[in-house]
Amino acid sequence: MKIQPLADRVLVEPAPAEEKTVGGIIIPDTAKEKPLKGTVIATGNGTKDETMVLKAGDTVLYGKYSGQEIEFEGKKYLMMRQSDVMAVLA
Repeated sequence: MKIQPLADRVLVEPAPAEEKTVGGIIIPDTAKEKPLKGTVIATGNGTKDETMVLKAGDTVLYGKYSGQEIEFEGKKYLMMRQSDVMAVLA
């Protein structure tokens, strides 16, 4: 089974949060910065008003509160609209 986004939605796998230590103290998961970068896993076909410019494999930057978090087969993903993506990293 796989997820196929509809219309102008994209499925993004967030980059893992960076481990941070402060003077030998490990910061717990709840205090880690939410990553703002991820990899596009799947895309919809776009809409009649907006063509899909993203494709699977693109590394993208998105807003801190963008998308809806979903869990599928034990992995966490974000489902968001293409317009929530701010940039594609080259």
